Amino acid sequence: MTTTGPGRRRDPDVDRRVLEAALTLYGEAGWGGFNVEKVAKVAGVGKASIYLRWSTGEALLIDALNQLGGIEDVETGDVRTDLVRLAEGVMMQYMGPSGRAVMRLGVEADQIPAIGERWRVIRESQVVAARTLVRRAMARGELPAGTSVTLLLDMLCGAVTMHVQATPAHLRHQLPATASRYIRELVDFLLRTVRSDQPVGVIEQG
Repeated sequence: MTTTGPGRRRDPDVDRRVLEAALTLYGEAGWGGFNVEKVAKVAGVGKASIYLRWSTGEALLIDALNQLGGIEDVETGDVRTDLVRLAEGVMMQYMGPSGRAVMRLGVEADQIPAIGERWRVIRESQVVAARTLVRRAMARGELPAGTSVTLLLDMLCGAVTMHVQATPAHLRHQLPATASRYIRELVDFLLRTVRSDQPVGVIEQG
């Protein structure tokens, strides 16, 4: 990111508005529809103000994407609570103000190396936190020793992501009110599955 010249003070509010506008525009239009002029219009600032701070649109977008946080490690000592909080963190990535930008990242990450790197950081934080969570639960005896870490996490994180993406736009506003119940039912289902001796997909005959 470029800085302003000597004696020129940065306005934090302008920075915030531009970065938020960049994430909003990227989420709505993707990289193909992203440019400094459009960001300036959304942010309500002049293009010159943006170019004083960022030399290119790519540099601006990279800084904006760096505002996106990863998934933090969760440890409460109870696997159900840990999994619920992990799922809530994943859902908030997609439901929050920058949710559309996160979705775009998943599709376009390979188009620009620096953007791809940011996506890898976000994904890696999620994978590391999730794997650590499951392995701790196995060490405490809350999950069977042979639990497939990959399969459990694919089902949990994949289900949450699909739930958000499959919700029609006109119903997306209802997600915050229904997310908590959905996540808890999902976690309870997965825990029953991995703790059961009955293989997944096999139906008991009455």
